[in-house]
Amino acid sequence: MALTPLDIHNREFSKGFRGYDEDEVNEFLDQIIKDYEIILREKKELEDKLNEVHDRLGHFTSIEETLNKSIVIAQEAGEDVKRNAQKEAKLIIKEAEKNADRIVNDSLSKARKIAMDIEELKKQSKVFRTRFKMLVEAQLDLLDNDDWDNLLEYEIDATDITVDEEM
Repeated sequence: MALTPLDIHNREFSKGFRGYDEDEVNEFLDQIIKDYEIILREKKELEDKLNEVHDRLGHFTSIEETLNKSIVIAQEAGEDVKRNAQKEAKLIIKEAEKNADRIVNDSLSKARKIAMDIEELKKQSKVFRTRFKMLVEAQLDLLDNDDWDNLLEYEIDATDITVDEEM
């Protein structure tokens, strides 16, 4: 069991023949008591500080654990956001490819229809050209006909024409 300053103060020594000087011993004991009280006070202050440091360490350890958990949660959330963004990007790309295929197919279909319309117009223009050529040739044949020459040879004297008054 540890000595207290009071134990040192109350300690009585037996006296012997030609023993120590009592005043000197008491002075020395008083000095020991003061030093021992200072050491005990310092020990108590250091214990208090140590307890305070342990409490703060516990607090900081708790904060560190919370921060580590928060970091892990943030990393997981970041990975989730990244995965979701990649999924969404893939869906957008698929949709764009689907739309592009539809647009290309529609364009090809329209191009085929236009090509068929062009071919039909070419056929119609050939038919029209052929018919028009036949009409022009028929008209030229009419102009080349000898009946025109006969009309020019036919002479009528306008004085010979009489108008019937009985009409």
